[in-house]
Amino acid sequence: MGSIEKKVRHVDVLIVGGGPVGLVTAYQLAKFGHSDSIAIIEKEPKSSQDQYGRAITLYPRSSEMLDQLGLADELAQECFACRKTVSYDKDGNEVQGRGWYFMENMKDTQWDFALVLRQKYQEEIFRRRLREEGVSLEAPVELVSVRVDESIPSGSHRISALTKNGVTGVEEEIGCKYLIGADGGRSFVRRALDIPFEGNTTEDKWVRIDGVVETDVPKSRVYGAFESPTHGNVLWAALDHGATRIGFAYTAERQKGYPEFNEAAAVAEAIESVKPFKLKFKQVDWFTVYSVGQRVAKEFFTKDCVFLAGDACHTHSSGAAQGMNTGMHDAVNLAWKLSMVLRGLAPASLLSTYESERLPNVQKLINYDKDISRLMTMQLPTDWKGDPNADPNEILGTVMEEASTFTSGLSIALDINKINVAGSFKSNIDPPPVSAGQRGPDVQLQKPGSFEATRLHKETPNIARYHAVVFAGNPEDTSTRLKEFSGAWEASMMFSNARSPVSWLTIPAAKLGPSAYELLGVSPFGKVFYDKEQTAHSRYGVDAKEGAIVVLRPDGWVGTATALNGAAIKELEAYFRGILLVE
Repeated sequence: MGSIEKKVRHVDVLIVGGGPVGLVTAYQLAKFGHSDSIAIIEKEPKSSQDQYGRAITLYPRSSEMLDQLGLADELAQECFACRKTVSYDKDGNEVQGRGWYFMENMKDTQWDFALVLRQKYQEEIFRRRLREEGVSLEAPVELVSVRVDESIPSGSHRISALTKNGVTGVEEEIGCKYLIGADGGRSFVRRALDIPFEGNTTEDKWVRIDGVVETDVPKSRVYGAFESPTHGNVLWAALDHGATRIGFAYTAERQKGYPEFNEAAAVAEAIESVKPFKLKFKQVDWFTVYSVGQRVAKEFFTKDCVFLAGDACHTHSSGAAQGMNTGMHDAVNLAWKLSMVLRGLAPASLLSTYESERLPNVQKLINYDKDISRLMTMQLPTDWKGDPNADPNEILGTVMEEASTFTSGLSIALDINKINVAGSFKSNIDPPPVSAGQRGPDVQLQKPGSFEATRLHKETPNIARYHAVVFAGNPEDTSTRLKEFSGAWEASMMFSNARSPVSWLTIPAAKLGPSAYELLGVSPFGKVFYDKEQTAHSRYGVDAKEGAIVVLRPDGWVGTATALNGAAIKELEAYFRGILLVE
């Protein structure tokens, strides 16, 4: 009997790893028009029988990004929307302003809550939505080897990935232009390419257990903290479907009581961790014990064709519930850039901004996580210079409050570079509320005609296109500027080009009127939305007497902003020529 011939196929992008980061990356590429030229593989069988555990929390900025991809509404249907928190001291007394309290003050967003939904349910939604875009997760399929032929030009099929089907044993060679390793903390892609994973793993062990419980905890359907003298700063998180997660430090002292750590041990320790309150498990869904550590890959992008994303390039404790959020930021930063390069709209050099934009923010998280994870284990930070007898619970509350807008993702900013350019627009507000490299805030708007309420993020979806937003101000004051700009805009070859990946919106700061054309005195630039209370202009720091043009990147960060006048078109054309390959 002859040997089975090895199958061979070619794709533009191979994604390794079927967790949330891999699935959302694949979903974006499929949505952006690449469904026929991508593949996503996962070595574990994926089904509705998957374990419950792992990540649970999406913070506001992650929800905003998923909202602009059309995914958040479905997550919100199933989630536990957490807006309340509580902290209890060792005697069971409520302590104000500690632990997760910052969650109650996540403002300036429609998604002003922690979206708590176990990874199992998130993945089910992402897999289904990916299938609707014409791509199915291939599982169980394992990556066996990967080779990059650097003699083949970048942008061609220079990667050979050998995969093996876990059921049939059939091997397949996949030739691809780009490979994305979203295959977790023990990433095969990272190891196969010898990318150093720098950092350390501590001796500290933590336990997480999910299930349905009965308890006399007064506030149980919240994100909570119990300041336990034996189990550190204990996590209590209300979950979807009526379940609860409890997480605690598993000290060397506690470990002595168990020859083997099994479900019974996890339950017994969880009951101890929330004393003086009572706890009973009606059902255990999942539990784990793991070592805490922080590691960062030396490179997130290597050989001009291989990317790492999510836990494959950074791991940390679950102390601040940042794992899935950081991975979502990776996925959303990468996908639109890769799509633009694949469509010939941008040079391959755009891809290098993935690492340069993500790495500093990952490093910031790691540094913060080192302090958080020690404090949650009742140890002071390693570089602590204050009172050696300080209460770690008190310090933890301060650290988490200081880092709150970074944790929520709303203040995560990107350095000035070729795609984040400080333009000619100067806000009259000091410091300006929004500038290049910062998140473009969501703001309330009204549709013409019906005056129906809408939001800027709903009208600027992430479809791998830029959005140029003309804040037209009050047309009575800006009419001359609008006419100058309109003439230059209509004469622009770049923006009249059908291939131009730039959509336009016009937002006048004016009372609602029957006709946008009559209101503006010129033809609107793209769709029109009213800002009758001038709240959108105010949030973006735009004077209604002067106006401005704000360019939003596909992922929702501000790319640049120009003054509203006839010279703005030349400035915008120069900005886009620095990024795109269109004239």
